[in-house]
Amino acid sequence: MAHVCTIVPISLTVGANRIIPAVAIPHPLGDPEKTPAEEKKLRKALVKKALLAMQTPVDEQTVFNE
Repeated sequence: MAHVCTIVPISLTVGANRIIPAVAIPHPLGDPEKTPAEEKKLRKALVKKALLAMQTPVDEQTVFNE
């Protein structure tokens, strides 16, 4: 499982295996300050990162920052 979250320490505390940091608490998968095209690009990048995390073998909790 991959957990897209805005507060990484909480994900670590609950034991998430693959953690993908999101944008911000009120808008985890978007940014209302961006144009629709920029926001789509941002969301696509987060989903790609989550899919990559799901394919990556892990032995311990891992935060996918890059």
